[in-house]
Amino acid sequence: MAPITPEPHEPLLRWFEYAHLPSKLQAVSKPFGDLAERLVETIPRNAERSVALRKLLESKDAAVRAAL
Repeated sequence: MAPITPEPHEPLLRWFEYAHLPSKLQAVSKPFGDLAERLVETIPRNAERSVALRKLLESKDAAVRAAL
């Protein structure tokens, strides 16, 4: 999967990019990026989607730190 390109209307997606990470951490981060993309594709933009993306980002960051 190519790095996630931020959509003009959803800047939070940039924080789910993982290509710059070592392969071990890419494997941890990728499922979160995939889910973030799916949320943006399937859920209309609204406050709750933003909350979901922020909480997913918190989870991704914690998982990556746990894998270090």
